Amino acid sequence: MSELHISPVKNEADMMDFISLPWEVYRDNPYWVPPLVSERRDFHNKDKNPFFEHATVAYFIARRGGKVVGTIASFTNEKYNEFQDLNTGFFGFFEVLDDEEAAAALLRAAENWAKEAGHDTILGPAQFSTNDEVGLLVDSFDDAPRVLMTYNPPRYMDYIEQAGFQKAMDLWAFALQIEDFMQNIPPKLLRVVEKIKKRHKFEIRPLNMRDFDHEVELFKRVYNKSWERNWGFVPMTDAEINHLAQELKQIIDPDLAFMVEQDGEVVGVSLSLPDLCQPLLSAYPNPGTPNWLSMLKLVWHWKVLPLFSPDSRLKWLRVFALGVMPEFRGSGVDALMYIETAKVAAAKGYKRVEMSWILENNDMMNRSIRLLGGEVYKTYRMYGKPL
Repeated sequence: MSELHISPVKNEADMMDFISLPWEVYRDNPYWVPPLVSERRDFHNKDKNPFFEHATVAYFIARRGGKVVGTIASFTNEKYNEFQDLNTGFFGFFEVLDDEEAAAALLRAAENWAKEAGHDTILGPAQFSTNDEVGLLVDSFDDAPRVLMTYNPPRYMDYIEQAGFQKAMDLWAFALQIEDFMQNIPPKLLRVVEKIKKRHKFEIRPLNMRDFDHEVELFKRVYNKSWERNWGFVPMTDAEINHLAQELKQIIDPDLAFMVEQDGEVVGVSLSLPDLCQPLLSAYPNPGTPNWLSMLKLVWHWKVLPLFSPDSRLKWLRVFALGVMPEFRGSGVDALMYIETAKVAAAKGYKRVEMSWILENNDMMNRSIRLLGGEVYKTYRMYGKPL
């Protein structure tokens, strides 16, 4: 093998090499879902992604004989360290061919950068925070991910653990067959939910897209409050949540986004997303395809083809975010939103729902999902290492 070189990303050409490597890593893998290249370029653009307003990122590329064989990023999230009162760095965007030496060298490069930045621990993989896509898939490799969830080869777990990283936290993805749930939902549960609604005067309504900006403000308040005590949480800035809202606005089905109110005040929010991984996998965008053509193919497989071929309709839905104000935890608000989501999803023809991700130590949420019939079917792991 030719000599290995690790170098920082210095220019636009390097960044395109960084972004493009996964197409080589997953060349023969039927489960990896390719992203839109334009979306990845914008995600790493300091002028377009508000994450960079409170973060410093270093990108590294591994090459052999001029060929890119691996990538990684190491970064500081100042908001995270401030909120969690920690001093940790992060790594992410770890992709590598079947090359143990390159994997080890990339992880060392990320550690060294974090150490030089003054951090005493490093955590990952993340891209970029728990508000984005995080965690290493450690099981169920024979299934494509749902929308905005990660995928990786099994060997990455060995690479990371051989580098001295240990489990910091597992993130669980639950699955539920919607038809089975609707047919077997216990009548007692429905009665309990109705009693909860009456007792607490809860009203549940779909998202009002005509007042989208105001709805985003309500969602942000509940989201940041309901998650603030969770492991790894960092509150989203106004710029970040507005940016995310505009990105998701293009794919949101308002019938599957809910607000629970009591006396006009929002106490719970839920947002479920159609699984765009299915049409993305069919469209298979790549760095050699013009963006307009990738978008056209995506829209064809997502919106047009299902009109003529029922088999091509989206089968999965992902509960992307669900939050309940702290003072209303244990009141049944979460069950109310889950059941309403299942009802609407069934009417729209969805077959399965993924509820993800949930911290393994979030006992209350995990218990609620299991009572509804959900089962853990995928595990994503965050790793940590002292420096």
